[in-house]
Amino acid sequence: MHFPAWILGLLLALLLCAPQARAQVPPRLHPELPTMRAGEQARTAELAVTALSRQDLQAWWTALRRIDGSNAALPATLLPPEEVQAWRQVDLPDIRQRAISTDFSGPAEYQMRWYRFRYRAPDDRWPTSVALYSPKVVGMATAVLVRTEAGWRPIYDNQAGAREQWVRPLWALIPGALTALHEGQDMEIVLAVPVHRKGFYTVTTAWLGAREDLEPMVERRWALQIGVPQATGLTLVVLALFSITLWWCRRQEPAYLLFTLASLAWLLRNLHYHLDMPRSLDALDWFWWLTHASMSWVMLLTFMFALRFVPTRYRRFERFGLGFVVVTGLLTLPTWGRFYDTVVAQHLANGVVGILGTGFMLRVAWRARSRELWAIVIALVIGLGLGVHDLGLLAGWGWPEHIYLMPFSTLIIVASFLYAVRSRYLGALNQVERANEHLAQRLSEQGRQLSAQHEQLREAERQQALLLERQRLMQDMHDGLGSSLLSAMVAVEQGRMEQPTVVEVLRECVDDLRLVIDSLEPVGHDLVSLLATMRYRLAKRLQGSGLVMEWDVQDLPPLPWLEPPDALHVLRLLQEALNNVLKHARAQRVRIATRDLGDRIEIRVEDDGQGFDMASARKGRGLRNQVKRVQRLGGTLHVDSAPGLGTRLSLRLPVSKGEDGTSGADPGPPAMAPGGQGGA
Repeated sequence: MHFPAWILGLLLALLLCAPQARAQVPPRLHPELPTMRAGEQARTAELAVTALSRQDLQAWWTALRRIDGSNAALPATLLPPEEVQAWRQVDLPDIRQRAISTDFSGPAEYQMRWYRFRYRAPDDRWPTSVALYSPKVVGMATAVLVRTEAGWRPIYDNQAGAREQWVRPLWALIPGALTALHEGQDMEIVLAVPVHRKGFYTVTTAWLGAREDLEPMVERRWALQIGVPQATGLTLVVLALFSITLWWCRRQEPAYLLFTLASLAWLLRNLHYHLDMPRSLDALDWFWWLTHASMSWVMLLTFMFALRFVPTRYRRFERFGLGFVVVTGLLTLPTWGRFYDTVVAQHLANGVVGILGTGFMLRVAWRARSRELWAIVIALVIGLGLGVHDLGLLAGWGWPEHIYLMPFSTLIIVASFLYAVRSRYLGALNQVERANEHLAQRLSEQGRQLSAQHEQLREAERQQALLLERQRLMQDMHDGLGSSLLSAMVAVEQGRMEQPTVVEVLRECVDDLRLVIDSLEPVGHDLVSLLATMRYRLAKRLQGSGLVMEWDVQDLPPLPWLEPPDALHVLRLLQEALNNVLKHARAQRVRIATRDLGDRIEIRVEDDGQGFDMASARKGRGLRNQVKRVQRLGGTLHVDSAPGLGTRLSLRLPVSKGEDGTSGADPGPPAMAPGGQGGA
């Protein structure tokens, strides 16, 4: 609650004018101090300022450390002033803005700012533990004192965490033993904040109340101001590792390396959320320089990464940005701190990089019309706004109780990066799908064209095969049947051929014609079926000549190469062998046998005729024709005979042939002459 100003003035005048009455007021009660109830926010406090030297400040901190856990008392010279006129009411937040000047000359180097509050439990029902919560207290190491009957007693000393105090809320718990001493009366609490005499400080509003009422506020602020940056830092580490692995596999794409470097720079920027700050002042200055200077690198690397989503390379912008960041980083080194505030200068440099770079990115995005780049630029604009907010918060220009928002801009910009990469990835997938569809259409069209061409080729091949077969038949009939008929006709006309001979020639011509017809029948590469057809055709002729045929034909493997032309060659070879038996052998029996020799098959024609002397047998045209046929078939022909011992003819053919038409197996010995069987 707030007292009107005229009431406070009247009370102050009465106290100044009536020393006896003022002396009767208990020293721990101050009527001008507003009393806070449970969980109320104090927007005003009483303020007293005490000048301190460096030695006084060291003595103050030493005394606080000695008192910790003991019953010792603070030195009387380092206590909040008791004079009423030393206190004045101040509105909270109480802020002094940062100045770039570092002139701290003067008799008193430091000052202690005492902020006094008063708390009374509602209905005098004191909680087990009372707590003081302030969103932000920026200065040197803060302490909290509570007035007791024995004097001021410290309950909170932040010397250990003073370097992180600017980003962490103040949370002081008042022991239950002290609250029990204040039943029925007010509790007087002082927040002691030492600062440089001309330095920057911030003391925000405060809450006093039961611990269980205020603790959720502290946890919520801690999560937003500490937890989110820490989680963001871990996310950046994971993304940096993932990105560097991609770059290692695809080094021709520097965007992955830039993303990795930007993530690492951002991790340096948020390093104070993960590590305890150095205790040495010099080390602390260098730590702050590293974290502040890394912000310029974060923005520059982010700009360079975003520019990889446009086809044009802006090398002048990148070179200028690199030069500016390097120069400003060197000019803000802590060694220049005796001339100007390097922290403020670094923040100004960061602002220049952010504003100029974001403006340039807006211009590029407007020209490129790239959705991915626009997403990144919008995130950069949001991040720039959040950065201005944090800069104003850091400099004390406004929003003193806000949290720092730059960690959230990290999430926004990383999300825009992921959106851009996702969009680029989906775009690449869509291009691949469209290319595949186009390729499928072209393949389908080419398939139809190939099918049509294949049909045309098949028709041409069929016509060619018919033509070749027609020519073959014509040639066979001309050389065989035609030649025999022509010879017979000439002989009959000249009266040199008797009727039985004419009948025999005509019978041979009919057999030859049947042989040609049988070779055209589909046999399915089955040689046994072909031999059976030949047996059926020649059986009557053999029987009419008094020959007994022994049929010893076993199953044979199919011959893939056995086509009608090849079948005709096989039939003609066997026909020639049987004709020789009928005309020359004077045999009683003839035996036809087949055998499976693995990679070859064998056909044997054996008779019990008179045989012949192979050494004296003369070679005729029939033998040459047989040798040519055997060579075309890729086989071998062997004849074995002796006078009085009959004749044995062995024809061996390959089961399969190579692509060049040759036998896949050993061709064996060359074709051998059958001697007198191949008569002229």
